[in-house]
Amino acid sequence: MKQLKSLLIAAMLFIGASQTMNAQAKMAHVNVMDVMSKMPAMIEGQKQLEKKQQGYNADYKTMVDEYQAKIKKYDAEAETAGEKVNQERQAEVQDMQKRLRDYGENAQKELAKTEEDLLKPIQEKVKASIAKVGKAKGYQYVVDGSSLLLADGPDLTADVKKDLGF
Repeated sequence: MKQLKSLLIAAMLFIGASQTMNAQAKMAHVNVMDVMSKMPAMIEGQKQLEKKQQGYNADYKTMVDEYQAKIKKYDAEAETAGEKVNQERQAEVQDMQKRLRDYGENAQKELAKTEEDLLKPIQEKVKASIAKVGKAKGYQYVVDGSSLLLADGPDLTADVKKDLGF
């Protein structure tokens, strides 16, 4: 009876120890922002985005300059223009303000969409590379190390960069 009891306890300890070993998954980390910021496609995409933003800024500045010139002109002529003309001018100024707001909002939306369109394929490529490198090295989990408070484990950033060709 004592032997059966000892054998049962030993079996339970063995099962518990094997489950503990299985519970310890292999983890590594990658600094995704570092990888993405150094990718040639990302650098080129940022240049395209900046160029588009500069175009929007130039157009917006032109619109603002036109708006300010009209306000200055209308203010100077307000006393000599009639009530009806001043009301028409006020409506025109309000319309210009609305167009400026709408242009600014639309430009922001368009820039955000352009950025999303540029980033999506890059992010997918980086994600696929991380999965490939992680699996090849036998890791079950690979986390983004750029947001970790402590990253003492294996760093796969250099391996992912190498896989991506830079």
